[in-house]
Amino acid sequence: VLGGIIHIVVILTLPRLAEETMWTRIEALEAQNRVVLLPAVEPGAPNPLRLDPEVIYGVCRVNLGDGPAYLSGILPDAFWSVALFNADGIITYSTTNRDGIGQTLELGIFNAAQTRLLAQQQLDIAEGLLVVESATNDLAVVVRLAPPHHAMRARFAEQLAAVQCGTRG
Repeated sequence: VLGGIIHIVVILTLPRLAEETMWTRIEALEAQNRVVLLPAVEPGAPNPLRLDPEVIYGVCRVNLGDGPAYLSGILPDAFWSVALFNADGIITYSTTNRDGIGQTLELGIFNAAQTRLLAQQQLDIAEGLLVVESATNDLAVVVRLAPPHHAMRARFAEQLAAVQCGTRG
């Protein structure tokens, strides 16, 4: 029993002792309130994040303590997805263009207090905005694009780089 308790304690505490985490890697990208494209993964090259080499990744970090965050842009007419990660690396929300969104990405991210203000109509939002509530203020937004052909990769990367992300205080 003691061995089992020690085992569980070690498993639960080791991730918190790690010096390099998903969150520290995102902080190093300087992606606060802006989309930063991750470098392309070359097939056969080291891939510590286990990213798909066929997918283009954009990362933006937001802090809802500064106000609601918004993600806005027109993405290509091919598969794309958006996921919100908390500081522990857990996905708290995810959607794809296959959810009926189409090419237009208009996402508003609010904490609980901001959602209450929204419900009381004390915050103005654009019609058609997809509203997401987050339990935490620090979030990483990851957008993934999957170009159907390698020749389209540069155009897709340009469209992803043009996506607006951040708080509007």
